[in-house]
Amino acid sequence: MTDGEERPRRHCLGRRPTVSSTGQLRHTALDALHRSLGATMTDFAGWDMPLRYGSERDEHTAVRTRAGLFDLSHMGEITVTGPQAAALLDYALVGNIGGVKPGRARYTMICRADGGILDDLIVYRLGETEYMVVANASNAQVVLDALTERAAGFDAEVRDDRDAYALIAVQGPESPGILASLTDADLDGLKYYAGLPGTVAGVPALIARTGYTGEDGFELFVKPEHAVELWQALTEAGEGAGLVPCGLSCRDTLRLEAGMPLYGHELTTSLTPFDAGLGRVVKFDKEGDFVGREALREAAARAEQNPPRVLVGLVAEGRRVPRAGYAVVSGGEVIGEVTSGAPSPTLGKPIAMAYVDAAHAAPGTPGVGVDIRGSHEPYEVVALPFYKRQK
Repeated sequence: MTDGEERPRRHCLGRRPTVSSTGQLRHTALDALHRSLGATMTDFAGWDMPLRYGSERDEHTAVRTRAGLFDLSHMGEITVTGPQAAALLDYALVGNIGGVKPGRARYTMICRADGGILDDLIVYRLGETEYMVVANASNAQVVLDALTERAAGFDAEVRDDRDAYALIAVQGPESPGILASLTDADLDGLKYYAGLPGTVAGVPALIARTGYTGEDGFELFVKPEHAVELWQALTEAGEGAGLVPCGLSCRDTLRLEAGMPLYGHELTTSLTPFDAGLGRVVKFDKEGDFVGREALREAAARAEQNPPRVLVGLVAEGRRVPRAGYAVVSGGEVIGEVTSGAPSPTLGKPIAMAYVDAAHAAPGTPGVGVDIRGSHEPYEVVALPFYKRQK
C-alpha cells in the first residue's frame, strides 16, 4: 500500500483546490495548518506536501513507539459503481476483487497488457455495487485513465473522486487508544485491511485499518472541509500519548524498515508482479479474462524455470548510505541494483532494498557489497522486512 507528494499559493483552511491551469502545485485541505506548524514542504507528485515538521528521526521514533499523524490527501481515490462494478475490476486488475466482502479491502495491482505494473492499489468494497480504488499520487491519473478505458462494455461507472476526500492517517501502537477516545465505532472488531463508516470527533469518516508504516494504525477518509477539524481533534486526543505530526520523510523510512514497496522504486512498468516477488497478488483462478493474463502466465512460467532477481534487504556494516540506482556487487561483478536506501532509525544502521541475482539472495550470502561512488562497501544480505512489530 504501497503504499505509494503545490508551490506557494495560499488557501483558506478546510478547502482542497484543484490544480491550477498555470501548473502550480496542488495543496491539500491541511496546507495552511502544516505551514502554521512550521513544516518543511516539498513537491511530491505535483502536490506541496510536508516533508518534516522537525526531526525526521523523532517523527519516525514516535510512530514506532507512540503515534504519528499524517496528511495523505495526495492519494488518488477513484470510485467504481454499478451492477458490473466487480466484473469491471476483476477484468481491469490482477486480483479477485469480486471475492472481497463488503467492508473489507484488498491489496492488488493494475498491469499493462504486457504484464508491466502500472500501480499497486488498495481496493475497498464499500457496498454490494460500490468500490473505492486508492492509487498512488504519482499514478492516480494513469489509473483513472486505464480504468475508464477498460470500463467499455461494462455496466459500471468510473468516477474521479480525488477532490471528494481528504485522507488523514494515525499510525503507531497508541493509535487505537487515541482513535477510540473520539469514536464509538467498533475498532476492536475492525480487522486489518477492513473499513467501516463511522463518526470521528463528530466528523463522518470511512475508518480503515490500513497503513504504510509497519505499525497498527488507521486511515480516515473524510470530506476536505472536515480535515482541519479532524486533525485538530486527533492532535488534542493524542497529546498525552505522545502523538506528533509526521511528514513524508519518516513515512519513507518507516515503510522501508517494514519492507513495503514504493512505486517507482521496487515497482515499475518494466517489472511484472512475478519479477517483483509479488506474484501472489495475481489470481489466475478468477472467472473471466483480465488485462495482462497471458503475459503474466508467461512471466510466472519464466520465474519458475529461471528465477528473476530477488528483492532482498541489505544492512550496512559501515556508515555509508546506499541510494536507489547504486550497483550491488560481489567478486567484482554487478549482481543487482539498490531500489531504496536510507539510514534506519530503528536499526541504527544504513539499510536498503535491492534486486539481486537469485544466487546471491539467501540471507547471509558472503561477499556482497554496494558500489558507493567507486568504493565497494560491505553489506549483509537479510530477509525482508527489516522490522516487524510485536503483535
